[in-house]
Amino acid sequence: MGKPILVVMAAGMGSRYGGLKQIEPVGPGGEIILDYSVYDALRAGFERVIFIIKKSIEQDFSTCIAPGMKQKIQIDYAFQELEAIPKGFKIPEGREKPWGTGQAILAAGDLIDAPFAVINADDYYGPQAFALMYDHLSAARFPAETYALCTWQLVNTLSEHGHVSRGVCALTADSYLREIIETKQIFQTTDGGKYRLDDDQDWWELAAATPVSMNFWGLPQDFLQLLEERFPLFLASDVVSDPLKAEFLLPEVIDGCIKAELIKVKAMPVADRWYGITYREDRDKVTNALAALTAGGLYPAKLWP
Repeated sequence: MGKPILVVMAAGMGSRYGGLKQIEPVGPGGEIILDYSVYDALRAGFERVIFIIKKSIEQDFSTCIAPGMKQKIQIDYAFQELEAIPKGFKIPEGREKPWGTGQAILAAGDLIDAPFAVINADDYYGPQAFALMYDHLSAARFPAETYALCTWQLVNTLSEHGHVSRGVCALTADSYLREIIETKQIFQTTDGGKYRLDDDQDWWELAAATPVSMNFWGLPQDFLQLLEERFPLFLASDVVSDPLKAEFLLPEVIDGCIKAELIKVKAMPVADRWYGITYREDRDKVTNALAALTAGGLYPAKLWP
């Protein structure tokens, strides 16, 4: 079994943020959030990273990758494009966005030859998550043991400036994922969070300690076959009912596989505070947090000398 690979999903544009938030400088030395993820992954043991991006942003994205990073870790690129669909299917008229995080992983399929961790490019996860995941992927003896998910407490993932979407997790007594529900429009409250369903006037409460997914997965190479089998089913069903917006989402695929008893996913709670930029107003909080972590010695003043 090869050494674990880090796969970074960076093809999405930040529509609510109003720009390409993946390359927004936030660190004391002008670093982007992605710099901290790769830095933490390196010290956890990862030696290779695959960036999944749109071909149209390749030049801008590659320019923001520090030369020092390129010297420390092997970097490969995969390209997620709307046109990458199986034979026999057509792109719906008016569709502009690619097909979601599940298709993003398929875009990198030819490059993935070992167990891999999947993360978002615009989330700060902290060093503990990378250490937990690298150790888990390295120790797994069989593909069935490889599946894992880092989870955070809901209270540590909310924005003060608007609603967010989170994968709300239900766990078994022995800390395996029983269910993950993509929950939209979660607002911060004094006791945790609240949300309401479409066309529902009632608010539903979420406790502060509710475990949620921030798309930090550990997966075996064999998972690519499950994605390949399910992508055409998605195109034949979900896209028919919602041709312009339906997405082939990684959490939903994994949730379906769990309920079909095809896989088991180990949940690994992370104590580090998550930071991210959902709205432009979130940027100052992220910048201040990274400055404080740097001042406290967790990171050097310049990540890539």
